[in-house]
Amino acid sequence: MITYAEAVLYIIPVFLILMSAEAVYGLWVKNNTFRSFDTITGISSGITNSIKDLLGLTIVIIAYSWLYEKLALVEIKSTFLVYAISFVAIDFSSYWMHRLRHHVNYFWNEHVVHHSSEEFNMACALRQSIASFFGIYSVLLIPAALLGVPPQVMATVAPLHLFLQFWYHTRHIGKLGFLEYIIVTPSQHRVHHAINPIYLDKNLAAIFCIWDRAFGTFQEELDEEPCVYGVKKAPLTWNPILINFQHLWLLIKDAWHTKSYWDKLRLWFMPLGWRPEDVKDKYPISYITDPKDQVKYETIASGWLHAWSWFQLAMTHLLLIFMLINFVEIGFPLLFVYGAFLYLHIYGSSSLMDLDKSAVWVELVKCLGGVYWILQSGDWFGLNTYWAFGSIAVMAYLVLSLFITIGFAVWEFDDHKSMVTST
Repeated sequence: MITYAEAVLYIIPVFLILMSAEAVYGLWVKNNTFRSFDTITGISSGITNSIKDLLGLTIVIIAYSWLYEKLALVEIKSTFLVYAISFVAIDFSSYWMHRLRHHVNYFWNEHVVHHSSEEFNMACALRQSIASFFGIYSVLLIPAALLGVPPQVMATVAPLHLFLQFWYHTRHIGKLGFLEYIIVTPSQHRVHHAINPIYLDKNLAAIFCIWDRAFGTFQEELDEEPCVYGVKKAPLTWNPILINFQHLWLLIKDAWHTKSYWDKLRLWFMPLGWRPEDVKDKYPISYITDPKDQVKYETIASGWLHAWSWFQLAMTHLLLIFMLINFVEIGFPLLFVYGAFLYLHIYGSSSLMDLDKSAVWVELVKCLGGVYWILQSGDWFGLNTYWAFGSIAVMAYLVLSLFITIGFAVWEFDDHKSMVTST
């Protein structure tokens, strides 16, 4: 966990610089692909995912180290070859895990947040799941275990494999010639994020597109079929935590409503979109059937609310960076308390972007909880070690955040403020 905390700490500025460069370039060429609240949601989603991974909140069904100990037929020394084999093995297993998430009801809940943006940019890449409760990914790495790839090599290569999937989330790079036959490119991944019928569930590979071409899931981006991004059941919220669990909530409701015990069991493992016969007509769900009919979710908010939301995102980063720098000093179980506070903070600020009055109550709980923690412990998780007035500054921020949120609720919220605008 300590190594991962250090990796996240170093990668944050890299991601922010790349997203800023993409946004500036888009404005320069008059083809902006960013929207304010959508971008904040994407970045916030990446933070929630990082917190979850830092706290180890996934139950690993079978660890790769166990597979290695039980199945290794040979032993490969730590040379370039073992790292290359590891990278290919991870990419191969990633393809099949990705394919599973696109075709099975339960596993789609682990992935839907990544497709939830109605834009396509590098902020979209950060929309990563917090709804993956059980880790089965290692099962797909059995070939690597048989070849004797050491667990420490896999642990080193896996983050690199993930980070290399960031760059191709952009609309500003066209087709890349012969590279289109070797690696996943922005053009191919635009197809993957599109809801056009011809593009659905295509281009599932992470790094090497050979898997899509070999297993029949490749689709070229067509000039005559512009990509329309998002999911067929629009989330209609900026709250990344809610987006993560919307599909799971749908499955739970269907399992509750159906009278068939067999359907209660099997709906979790049926193809994506399958619903019991006695439920789908009684409890219909609105889907986008024609991508041309898509309307993008938007909230009519003042420039002040946009500015405040960006300030809250900046505060999220400061709080996260403090957690990463002091990961060892804070330690468990206090890291769970800190993580819960960050989740509450993100939930409240994103609810405010939705113009949802529950934001006030979330902010109230955040403020009272934070102030109580400081008064009870005499510090904000060791901040006073660096700054004598650190805890006082945090309390002042919490109170300010509460009163500003109340101000927006009084002066800006309206039952008709939440709306959608046509693409």
